Amino acid sequence: MTHRELTEALLARMNEARQGGAEKYRARIKEQGKMLVRERIRELLDEESAWIEDGLLARTLDPGLAADAVVTGVGLVGGRPVAVIANDATVKAGAWGRVTVQKILRLQALAVKAKIPLVYMQDSAGARLDEQFDIFLDRQHAGKIFYNQIQMSGVIPQICVLFGPSPAGAAYLPAFCDLVIMIDGQSSSYIGSPRMAEMATGEKVSMEQLGGARMHCTQSGLGDVLVSDEHAAIDWVKRLLSYLPSAWDQAPPATESCPPDVTTPIEDIVPAPQNVPYDVHTLIGALVDGGSFLELKALFAPELVVGLARLGGHSIGVLANNSKVKGGVLFPDSADKGAWFVELCHAYGLPLVFLQDISGFMVGSQVERQGIIRRGAKMLSAVATATVPRIAVLVRKAYGAGYMAMSGASFQADMVLALPTAKAAIMGPEAAVNAVYYNKIQELEEPERSQFVAEKEAAYARDMDIMRGASEFFVDAVIPGQQLRDELIFRLRLLEGKSERGPARRTMVIRG
Repeated sequence: MTHRELTEALLARMNEARQGGAEKYRARIKEQGKMLVRERIRELLDEESAWIEDGLLARTLDPGLAADAVVTGVGLVGGRPVAVIANDATVKAGAWGRVTVQKILRLQALAVKAKIPLVYMQDSAGARLDEQFDIFLDRQHAGKIFYNQIQMSGVIPQICVLFGPSPAGAAYLPAFCDLVIMIDGQSSSYIGSPRMAEMATGEKVSMEQLGGARMHCTQSGLGDVLVSDEHAAIDWVKRLLSYLPSAWDQAPPATESCPPDVTTPIEDIVPAPQNVPYDVHTLIGALVDGGSFLELKALFAPELVVGLARLGGHSIGVLANNSKVKGGVLFPDSADKGAWFVELCHAYGLPLVFLQDISGFMVGSQVERQGIIRRGAKMLSAVATATVPRIAVLVRKAYGAGYMAMSGASFQADMVLALPTAKAAIMGPEAAVNAVYYNKIQELEEPERSQFVAEKEAAYARDMDIMRGASEFFVDAVIPGQQLRDELIFRLRLLEGKSERGPARRTMVIRG
């Protein structure tokens, strides 16, 4: 064959491989309202981006196995290189075969060498049982995909979008990613299918109940973002990448500063009475750059609000107690949520701003059985070991262990600020007076009892006033609400060069 003939044959084979599976399978994807795999990739990449794909011709000599059901390559997102691993559901329902695994492993290795983020577009039926001998036992088999994810964790950002199923062993792929986006009514992830669950346990359950997107975003916590369609999912990937560095030892991207969306004075947002709830999203909107707050796990444990934002054009992480939901008290799930988010920001060098309005951790037999102590310790550990800049703002209540979990001074925050509405104590007046004077209270009759309690609570409340803490220099500054945003921007700039390391050791032991 001549060079021309060889080239034409190659181009024809490449074009055929890009088509993916048979026409009937491509049509089925379209009937489901889903995009083909290369359409998803093209929408993710910058409009003029090149696309460098490896393994396009994998298994093209085997009928019906174009690229062995996975597309792997590198393109530009926001002007920066990003690696992409995307299942092709038109080929064997996206199931993993022997070359699929090798392609995934190869691109993982490239992403680490090049120090670039890795996006997984998961839409797979799992592993091919008819090829299990070639993908399960060896050091270079499928398990190494998860091993690599763990080794890459905190080194380069890993984001997973579930465009379809992620069953059995593949369910761990999103679990090892930094961020997981799920599509309502389309994504699913589960160890065993409904049929397997019924066989093993007798339980009859639907796919959505067992491992659907909404369940994972509201109950299990596996999903971080729930969206309505594939376009929204891809847009979220782009937005998340714009806040994160390409690798752990690089600086996060910066933009021009812009004014907040919320122009209401903070004094009008935060009620002075401690027990009057308000939506902390409004407070966040008055502090961060306009349109920059990306809330994560919004449907999971909403008593704690976490998300990425920009302050003065720079990426930060925000944790805020939401008094409008369960009084902003920390529960086992919200402690897990807080620990994960602190570790995410710490991994990629994002400063942390804590907005405290917390009466502590929840009490009672139910939360004790759910591990409130053990899971609360995870959040406390994450905060204590985070060496990125940390600023705590005492908005209102700053009580008990909640004060520590939200990066209070005793947990070595770099700076502790307070609004004039702040109150700090081991516990609130009602609980404290009842604990200290219970026997005395029981001895009194009305109206002496109520009068005694009111006097003691008033005296206790005076001790909680933030001006007393400021007088003893327990907080760095008490800030008028109108100055808080500018104060945070300036103080975070001061901390940009912070360098801090913990003690030498192999690893922490966290009772998680």
